[in-house]
Amino acid sequence: MARGDALIDPSVTRRLVTRFANGLAPVTVDKPPALDRLTTLEREILLDVARGHSNAEIAKRLYVGEQTAKTHVSHLLTKLGLRDRVQAVIYAYENALL
Repeated sequence: MARGDALIDPSVTRRLVTRFANGLAPVTVDKPPALDRLTTLEREILLDVARGHSNAEIAKRLYVGEQTAKTHVSHLLTKLGLRDRVQAVIYAYENALL
């Protein structure tokens, strides 16, 4: 049964409402410092994950094995202190990476 909890973080909701109220003005978000820990490749893979791509799809795009893609995903999750791919998607959207 639903408890009435918010599905989206209130800060994200506020930014969305403000953006639409201002005629879709660009949202300015400071780059998170943790992002500097990622290599260029890991940043690309973070965007792939945020777009819902599987390890197999990422591997195909990079011309590497699926295990290698999985290792890259694991490294970026560790560097950003994220638990799983879902948190990576949320991280990417909350930090306006997409």
